[in-house]
Amino acid sequence: MGSVGVAMKVFGRVLNDVVSFFVFSALDLLDVLLCMVYKLADYAFESEWKPCYCSSSSAGDRITGGGNILVSERGGPSRVVCLCNSKIQLEDISDTLFDRPSLVSDVCKSTAEELKRLKSSSSSSSLSSSSGKKSQFVLQKSRPALRSSAVTINSTIVEMLQGKIGRLKSTPIPRWSDCDCTTCTSWSSSSSKETLFVHAEGAKENVKEDVLFIHGFISSSKFWTETVFENFREETKRDYRLIAVDLLGFGRSPKPADSLYTLREHLDMIERSVLEPYNVKSFHIVAHSLGCILALAIAVKYPNSIKSLTLLAPPYFPVPKGEMGTQFVLRRVAPRRVWPLIAFGASVAGWYEHISRTICLVICKNHRIWDFFAKQITRHRVKTFLIEGFMCHTHNAAWHTLHNIICGSADKIGGYLDTVNEQLTCDVTVFHGRDDELLPVECSEAVRSKISRAHLKVVENKDHITIVVGRQKAFARELEEIWNNSSENN
Repeated sequence: MGSVGVAMKVFGRVLNDVVSFFVFSALDLLDVLLCMVYKLADYAFESEWKPCYCSSSSAGDRITGGGNILVSERGGPSRVVCLCNSKIQLEDISDTLFDRPSLVSDVCKSTAEELKRLKSSSSSSSLSSSSGKKSQFVLQKSRPALRSSAVTINSTIVEMLQGKIGRLKSTPIPRWSDCDCTTCTSWSSSSSKETLFVHAEGAKENVKEDVLFIHGFISSSKFWTETVFENFREETKRDYRLIAVDLLGFGRSPKPADSLYTLREHLDMIERSVLEPYNVKSFHIVAHSLGCILALAIAVKYPNSIKSLTLLAPPYFPVPKGEMGTQFVLRRVAPRRVWPLIAFGASVAGWYEHISRTICLVICKNHRIWDFFAKQITRHRVKTFLIEGFMCHTHNAAWHTLHNIICGSADKIGGYLDTVNEQLTCDVTVFHGRDDELLPVECSEAVRSKISRAHLKVVENKDHITIVVGRQKAFARELEEIWNNSSENN
């Protein structure tokens, strides 16, 4: 019986690989077709050719001296663009935005590398029998020559940066493919377009401590306010000020079309919207998924202010030696597999710029219709905040946040964790659902291995969402215990 089970697992894995190869090969072609469609549609609706990341393979962009960017398209003219906005730094931009090889290309490359490895291993015996002098010559000859490295960026990024050069203001006008309802464009008023949407409740006077809640990818502050906020005890609300934000590009927060949604931009907006106006000095952080990256970055920047860190399903993948961190994380988060379905969705969102834009066009632009149908089907007996959070964003925000935060921070998270372990004294607690099919439990185990004092709690029969939703009362009690213990220890 055991051998039959193993055989079935192997068969299922092979079937998944084969089906995935054909499905994603077809999606590669579809994305190219949609690229041309959107070029024409953008020009028709906005009278302007909009840049995309598809032409990166033919771009020869270089940074020249003095902070200038030399843009030289193959076969086309060159031009120099000067960066004047100090808030945009090129190390914040992930290469996965413009370097996403097709599945067929990936398979061919991996096959060629495997054949090369087998060939080199078969010839190793003949090399070992050669003279010492000859071996030394061969080894020296095989070493790669040192080359002067140049930082490369994509011309699409340059086009988007042009709106920021000279500190130009972001335009509040949504693109034709984005939703223009009052909820999605409420930030465009002069009073709110420079700050995030913030939901604060609890203590207003004599605040004992603040708690900052940061949601995950394609979500909103309602992930917290509609769950744990409703289940805190009255004494907790009397002592603590509970603050939940909609991250830049999501929920009711600003969704500027010219933003690259880098880590720096997200952190600046949190500081400007929460830490400064609310005069936050000593605070706890509770973060889910992508929000864990922002939480760690904040903790490193304000080491003396953090009372406790609570991380749920942190997207931490230790990068193997010799691997490019951004590409490695992209392949782990978006493995280009049709099963499980959540991995398929992440793969489409991460690899296909124009297919994911089409999904946003159908779902996000028409989120009011989908929300209406959901309420009619459930007869208003089920809260639809997850649907609202999933749909209230723009493609530009989701696309750049996924690549510049989740993938782009691949080489930074390890350093953040080391700093938390060595320089901070706050309590660190990590929660993870055993059945999480998007981010495996190994992510949290890797966090615990980096922070020796971290407490890891793996919750059985819970996944990426139900780690909170469905057990919000129990999670509220766990948070209260963490905060109380932190106060007693300090």
